[in-house]
Amino acid sequence: MPKHRIFTTSFASVYPLYVQKAEKKGRKKGEVDDVIRWLTGYSPTALAEQIEREKDFEAFFHEAPAINPNAGKITGVVCGVRIEELTDPLMRNIRCLDKLVDELAKGRPMEKILRK
Repeated sequence: MPKHRIFTTSFASVYPLYVQKAEKKGRKKGEVDDVIRWLTGYSPTALAEQIEREKDFEAFFHEAPAINPNAGKITGVVCGVRIEELTDPLMRNIRCLDKLVDELAKGRPMEKILRK
């Protein structure tokens, strides 16, 4: 079975879209980086390296130091799909990241976005 197209899409090509979405709503690039790092465990330097090396989403999440244990608390609908019903771990991680950026763009406080 062929891989979903998003798995082979470069994270670096989507990252500026995440930043643009957040900045349009008055949020900052640093906040986008914070939610990405919270979910994946990347350090600021390691995140920059992933972007520079243009890793695809599959490699980006496979090489992530540690998916946050509170990521399981991320629920809701992204792209018409309910996150908690996704069975593929990679797709779930990608949709969780999408949801975090959506919440950031909608003005939700960082404490709530990061499930503290």
